[in-house]
Amino acid sequence: MLPTAPGRPTFVGVVHLLPLPGGPLPSPGLPYVLERACADAQALARGGVDALIVENFGDAPFVADTVEPFTVAAMARIVDAVGVAAPELAVGVNVLRNDAAAALSIAAATRATFIRVNIHTGAMVTDQGLIQGKARETLLLRRRLEAEVAIVADVLVKHAVPLGNWTLADAARDAVSRGRADALVVTGSGTGRPTAPGDVAEVRQAVPGMAVWVGSGLDPHTVASFGQFAGAIVGTALHEDAVVTAPIDEARVRAMRDALEAHRPA
Repeated sequence: MLPTAPGRPTFVGVVHLLPLPGGPLPSPGLPYVLERACADAQALARGGVDALIVENFGDAPFVADTVEPFTVAAMARIVDAVGVAAPELAVGVNVLRNDAAAALSIAAATRATFIRVNIHTGAMVTDQGLIQGKARETLLLRRRLEAEVAIVADVLVKHAVPLGNWTLADAARDAVSRGRADALVVTGSGTGRPTAPGDVAEVRQAVPGMAVWVGSGLDPHTVASFGQFAGAIVGTALHEDAVVTAPIDEARVRAMRDALEAHRPA
C-alpha cells in the first residue's frame, strides 16, 4: 500500500542504517545499529513524517543484485523493530543496490507496506557495473507471496547513467505501463544532490495520474521551486548538520514538514 497524505505531498523520511555485520565496512554491531535505527525512526515520527524507508546505506560499496543472507536477516529484524518503535508510520524497505526480491520478502515478513526499487525496468551503468531491471520477477514474487506491498520505482536513478539513449519520459512510461510500478521517484545525480523541478514536471506529464515523488536533494528552501508532486523522500537534509551518518535532527524534520504543509504549487 502506497503511503499518502491528504492535501499535501507525502513526507517520507529515510532511516540510513549504519554498517551491518558482514558488510565491507566495520560495523558497530547489530544491537547498536538496531538501537540507532529505532531512535531515528522515533525522531522522524515526532517531527511529522508520514512514512519512513529503511535502507542499508552503510553497506557501500553495494552488491549489485542479490545481497547476502545475513544482510536480509539483519534488515528484517531492524525493519520489524522500527515498525514497533514508530507504529503510526508506514514503513518501506530499500535493499541496496537493487535487491528487489530481498526488499519484497522483508516487507512481506514485517509490517512494511512499500519497497523502493532503484532499477525496476531498463538497464543502468552504475558504480556496481551494469544493473538490469527485474520487473517481471518482482511482480511474480509479489503475487506468489500475496503481499500487498507497493513498488516505488526510480526513473533513471541517481549514481547511474542509462544504457542507451533513454529520456526521462520514455523511462517513466515503461516503468508504469510495462513495469507496473505503483509510484515513481525522480532524483538528482547523487545522494543529497538536488532534483531538477523540470525533471519532475517531465515525468508527471509523461504519466498523468501517477504518483511522482522527489527523491533527492529536497530541503525546506527548495520546496517552493517545484510544481505539483505527490511525495518526497528526504534523507540527508534531516540529519544533524545534514551529515548522513549523524542522527536524525527532529527540528530539521519539523522544518521540512512545515515547508511541505505550506507548499502551494502554481
